[in-house]
Amino acid sequence: MPKGKKAKGKKVAPAPAVVKKQEAKKVVNPLFEKRPKNFGIGQDIQPKRDLTRFVKWPRYIRLQRQRAILYKRLKVPPAINQFTQALDRQTATQLLKLAHKYRPETKQEKKQRLLARAEKKAAGKGDVPTKRPPVLRAGVNTVTTLVENKKAQLVVIAHDVDPIELVVFLPALCRKMGVPYCIIKGKARLGRLVHRKTCTTVAFTQVNSEDKGALAKLVEAVRTNYNDRYDEVSSSWAQNVWGKSGLSLGDWPAPPEQSYWAEDLEWPRRRQHELAWLREPDNDSPRQQPLLSLQIRRHWGGNVLGPKSVARIAKLEKAKAKELATKLG
Repeated sequence: MPKGKKAKGKKVAPAPAVVKKQEAKKVVNPLFEKRPKNFGIGQDIQPKRDLTRFVKWPRYIRLQRQRAILYKRLKVPPAINQFTQALDRQTATQLLKLAHKYRPETKQEKKQRLLARAEKKAAGKGDVPTKRPPVLRAGVNTVTTLVENKKAQLVVIAHDVDPIELVVFLPALCRKMGVPYCIIKGKARLGRLVHRKTCTTVAFTQVNSEDKGALAKLVEAVRTNYNDRYDEVSSSWAQNVWGKSGLSLGDWPAPPEQSYWAEDLEWPRRRQHELAWLREPDNDSPRQQPLLSLQIRRHWGGNVLGPKSVARIAKLEKAKAKELATKLG
């Protein structure tokens, strides 16, 4: 191409002008003035919003919420964790229906019974002592005595007793004495059976002949779910469940098992390498601080072997290797 001449290309035709639709102007009454609201500080009244997050809840509500979160976050030991495994709804309904038949009498009913008995005695009809009807026995001390004497046929424990130490020993005691026990949801439900606000535990001692079949079925189901599974339940710890904020910061490695510590001699050195980034200068930024804090809190300390221990373990490993080589020939 000769110097100084520009290449001529085809010119692109301009886009056709978009024909705008003529919108009809709305007729506005000048008597109606616009009065826009200003929701700034100290201005108009704020609109209604959901302020649940900012409510100062009563102390008992705060405590029960914090307790529920702690039970999720911490590793709960088996003795306490077993109270989370309550009886299923269908069996619990049958159990409460049977227990309702054997509710103890109220104060008013007792007063009327004694009054009627006194009137008969005053009329000269004679005082015939009546036999005590079979009723539920309630309370930790009463039920414990019945279990120790093997007089309880079925023990029902509430899952939300506070403090839990009141009943934490009962499952182990029932299992040792061979008494069927179950854990049911709601100390208030047990409380209604014995005319109280709440109740920790109730026990069946005797039932009428027509209800023995129903009780036997319940005892069989309870034994399968609780007594026979005691070894499994007593060894299962609650797994810590992290919340949204904890999960968003990453899943950090847990410390190795005890058996693994003896075999892996390089573990302390590798863990030090993993934590080396904590000493880097860029971790001083405010953005890294929450992550840094979580990392420090979730790493286990200690387990750094001294030179003597390392030498002794190395000597044992060498002897094992030599013995293995001799056997293989």
